[in-house]
Amino acid sequence: MTAEMPIFAVPEVREFVEGYPAEDAAAAAARARGHELGCVPIGVSGGAALRFLAAAVQARAVVEIGTGAGVSGLWLLGGMAPDGVLTSIDVEPEHHRTARRAFAEAGIAPGRTRLIMGQALDVLPRLTDGGYDLVFVDAAKPEYPRYLEHGVRMLRPGGVIAFDNVLWSGRVVDPNHRDSATTALREVNRAVREDERLVPLLLPVGDGLLVAAKRP
Repeated sequence: MTAEMPIFAVPEVREFVEGYPAEDAAAAAARARGHELGCVPIGVSGGAALRFLAAAVQARAVVEIGTGAGVSGLWLLGGMAPDGVLTSIDVEPEHHRTARRAFAEAGIAPGRTRLIMGQALDVLPRLTDGGYDLVFVDAAKPEYPRYLEHGVRMLRPGGVIAFDNVLWSGRVVDPNHRDSATTALREVNRAVREDERLVPLLLPVGDGLLVAAKRP
């Protein structure tokens, strides 16, 4: 290893970092069900990052775009205030049923989750301006730039927005990939970096987690 090589490029280091967080039994079971459904959940290290962010901002009101099997919801709830409420949006009824099972197995009180079925771009305009501490996005990749517009509007000052899969298995840095998902991910990476309302950070965990805090 040379001094110029980023430490995270060393496979053993990356494996250590990715394996550092511990995932509890309820989240592990939800993860397995997510793979069965074909809605691949956020990785364990990414989930731990969400839990950290929720705890750091003392989140009481969180919006999740893309419920999946409930894995990311469990990580978010693990960092939120005990009376915090997670609002999670997904268009698939089976995802909501699976997530409810995950929350119940984890002992999450029903009043702490609000699951909304529908297209996110139809639901988000109805959510309150400045009413949320954290917004997490893991849904239709071509819609990420529009999720950003709504997410910043919904965040309180000091709140955080996070996008999963922003490296897209390396495709975002390969100019040969020009499909709609990859193009949208490039756009949201650029938009977050250039938005003067935000303080951005790209975390090389999992498939890339882009986070940004809304300036006071």
